[in-house]
Amino acid sequence: MKKKQLILGLVVLAALVALFIWGRQKFHFEFGVFRTQLAEADWRRIALGIGCIYLGFVFRSVRWAALLKHNKRVPPFSLLGTQVIGFTAIALIGRVADPVRPYLVSKKTGLPLSSQFAVYIVERLFDAGSMALIFSVAMLWIPQADIVKATSHSGMVSTMQHHSPLLAAFFARYGGLALTFLGALFLVAVRLWGASVASFCEHSFGLVSKRLGAAIGEKIRTFHAGLDTMRSFSEFAVTASLSIAMWALIAYAYLTTCRAFTASPELASLTPPKCVLLMIASGGASIFQLPVLGWFTQIGIVAAAITGLIGASPEAATACAASLLLVTFLSTIPVGLIWAQFEHVSLRKVAHESEVAEEIAVDSPATNAAE
Repeated sequence: MKKKQLILGLVVLAALVALFIWGRQKFHFEFGVFRTQLAEADWRRIALGIGCIYLGFVFRSVRWAALLKHNKRVPPFSLLGTQVIGFTAIALIGRVADPVRPYLVSKKTGLPLSSQFAVYIVERLFDAGSMALIFSVAMLWIPQADIVKATSHSGMVSTMQHHSPLLAAFFARYGGLALTFLGALFLVAVRLWGASVASFCEHSFGLVSKRLGAAIGEKIRTFHAGLDTMRSFSEFAVTASLSIAMWALIAYAYLTTCRAFTASPELASLTPPKCVLLMIASGGASIFQLPVLGWFTQIGIVAAAITGLIGASPEAATACAASLLLVTFLSTIPVGLIWAQFEHVSLRKVAHESEVAEEIAVDSPATNAAE
């Protein structure tokens, strides 16, 4: 895994160097203007954005504790460290560190790791649903052309735009909400008829591969057990409210950071709906997050989105994109590293252990079935 990551990192680095050389020849970029944009930014707004991100970790801790209460009651803020340390690992190591949070919660609470992966999946579903809801509401005030432009990083949207612009705009506007709705239906089906859904999928995929069918069936059964965290509509409402509130905070962090660049009229007057579009572009850029190198690709993609969507200068867009990365991603690192020291957690070690544990959790059902 490490060798593959090194090779991939070197390829990305070479591509970035080539892109930088090509960009300097193709586009005019004034580093003096870039520095001026940063110097004249309202750093109080940027600090407010960082505060919103950290408050979001509090919501994550409370939400995870709420999802655990039927298995084990834990204080709402007791899991705050696992959230901060987990996102610090992602910032420094990359998306390969995604399993760190459920792994740390499992170690802290003494609950089975499989149950925490199930909670993690439920959490991700609520995140996707909350973001899709915010996005769909914001899109009511955004022209179709701007929506397609903001989602052009998606190969599917680009292909649809070439063949059917109207279908591409409809998918870009409502696709996330539709997929989340389908995911919610699947969640309800697994919650109510988990054993039947697992058996059906196990049989269907087993026609292709018995090993694959057994693995998918076991994962659905594990997910069904994880969904036992919500046993009433009130518990669902609490989890949904926490998720929406948290993503509203993140959206405000984006908005106040962009408006901090008072020297750029386009950024200083940014509207909330267009800010949501920037969130989508930023989220798409961070899906395949590489350690350190991924920071620069994310800055480049978000800067291009800012320039294309609101017409800000390349210097202002780059300064804003770098600040957004700082606020939403890198600001976690100092506190996360300090917290990890107090918790006696080695980020690299725990990232490796969680990755191995996840692979064992996935492979063991299929292995047992094969035996």
